Amino acid sequence: MKRPLSQSQIVCISLLWLALCYLVLTKAERIDGMTLIMLALSAALVFIPVYKSIKRNK
Repeated sequence: MKRPLSQSQIVCISLLWLALCYLVLTKAERIDGMTLIMLALSAALVFIPVYKSIKRNK
């Protein structure tokens, strides 16, 4: 990522990820280990770049 994310981009990314989690957890017939692993993996893929961007903004 060449330039840091703006605050509004960070908020939008976070809200989209939370909406995805909400849909997965409410629509799943059962919540097993694989579902939780996929949510944790998606959190890492989403929030590591966000964290790096916030760190660069300081």
